Amino acid sequence: MEKWRYIKEWDKLVTPEYGLAVDDTLPYSVAEKDSPPILHLYRFEPSAIVGKYQDIRAALKIDRCKELGIHYNRRSTGGGTVIMGPKAVALGFGISLKHPAMQGGIKGIFNTMSQILIRTLADFGIKGSFRPKNDLEVNGKKIAGLSASADVDDAILFHTSLLIDFDINLMLEIMNTPVEKIYDKGYSCFSERMTTMEKEIGEKIDVEVVMESLKKSFEKQFGVVFEEDELSDWEKQKVKWFDAKRYRDEKWIFSKRHPKYKMGEGLLKTPGGLLQVYISLAGGVIENLMITGDFFSTGEDINRLESNLKYTMVNRENIENSLRQIWKDDIIYGVDIPTLTTAILKASENCV
Repeated sequence: MEKWRYIKEWDKLVTPEYGLAVDDTLPYSVAEKDSPPILHLYRFEPSAIVGKYQDIRAALKIDRCKELGIHYNRRSTGGGTVIMGPKAVALGFGISLKHPAMQGGIKGIFNTMSQILIRTLADFGIKGSFRPKNDLEVNGKKIAGLSASADVDDAILFHTSLLIDFDINLMLEIMNTPVEKIYDKGYSCFSERMTTMEKEIGEKIDVEVVMESLKKSFEKQFGVVFEEDELSDWEKQKVKWFDAKRYRDEKWIFSKRHPKYKMGEGLLKTPGGLLQVYISLAGGVIENLMITGDFFSTGEDINRLESNLKYTMVNRENIENSLRQIWKDDIIYGVDIPTLTTAILKASENCV
């Protein structure tokens, strides 16, 4: 039976700089060092982590995080903000996109990965289900979010976190969450739309037991066996590089700030997530444009979209023609050309 690598760090809490740096190393090991797929299970020190395309200042109350000693950072995968702590299992998984189970684009990958988490929940008597675009739910309440990044050759990094227990009051204290998104799913507050494993079964659950269940669920899903392993010397150097050059660099952490100059903002809730477009105009032509939100895409694709839209006249026909020139399936998962155009036009209407 095929043997894959398993890096387990259950007996300590790690900083987001280290944990995210290890995860970012996984697809590089697969793509550049011919490593078999690698599963990394661990726990963060209390942290707030935003998605790759989010504006961290808009998502979090940075000053309050500092007052409470909560770490904050930006991961390399898309999706929304997660609040991590001792009783949330963090999961990083690096695998080649050539693997048969990794077909079907982001939708196919999320379907595969959600089955692993659903099987783990079932081990504890909890019935979970996948809700597009990227939520795992129990009785209509979110218990995990899925995210992924395919920026490293033919390898992908899959991210998720599974809530065993959760401090919802802390979440409400440090997060700025757009009202439009909260109310969209029909709930008036977070406490009515989130749940945890311990809340569902009414008893305490050991973190290590959950990690073991996740590992076995992976093995069953892929028909492989995991062997516990440590990072190679090459991987340790790569982790140090990501730690220092990415996750301790404010240019990365605050890389999607609002521009200093005034511009219009278009906010639109879409099937692919919250879409935020910031735009500046010069005589009815797009001078600059920034696409952010909690959707799934790649940095390369977002940059292409933003670049291609520059110097386009702001009307629906011209914008849609510009987008069609480079559009491809799942360029922004769950978002189509008319929807992105509507968000751009909404931003232009709000331009002051």
